[in-house]
Amino acid sequence: MATDRWGTMKEFGGRGLHAGLSTLGDFEKFIMRGNVVDLAVGIVIGAAFNSVVQEFVKDFLTPLIGLFGGFNFAAWSYTVGKSTFYPGLFLNALISFLLIALVVYFFVVKPVNALRDRLDHLKPKKEEAPTTRQCPFCLSTVPLKASRCAYCTAQLPPVEGTQAEPVPQR
Repeated sequence: MATDRWGTMKEFGGRGLHAGLSTLGDFEKFIMRGNVVDLAVGIVIGAAFNSVVQEFVKDFLTPLIGLFGGFNFAAWSYTVGKSTFYPGLFLNALISFLLIALVVYFFVVKPVNALRDRLDHLKPKKEEAPTTRQCPFCLSTVPLKASRCAYCTAQLPPVEGTQAEPVPQR
């Protein structure tokens, strides 16, 4: 009985190990996909770009704006009770966000949209089969498979290639 018990435990352990290795293989396939690696590279580059833009705004733009306004954004603060508020730091972050959004829009979104529009013009457009037709008597638009016009109740000739389904009698 002990050998049966250990035999089943050994089989269970083997299945568990095999399932674990199989899962690791799936994880390896997932990680080695191109889009996951591209996403990781994009996040790292985006974080580096974000820090560069923040430093540019903090060290160059806000002092330059301060020359015309006569004050330093980073030092702009006020105290209410025991709390100190720094609206200048918020303005630095807001300017950084707007600069990043402008760069992303003009250097990523706009070119990708232009490229997509250009490629869409190169693809042949598929003609869709019509779903409606005109009634020859009253010139109203009716469904393609209609046997009578919904507006003038005229009997419509069948369309080539389609058969009108018979209307059930009441």
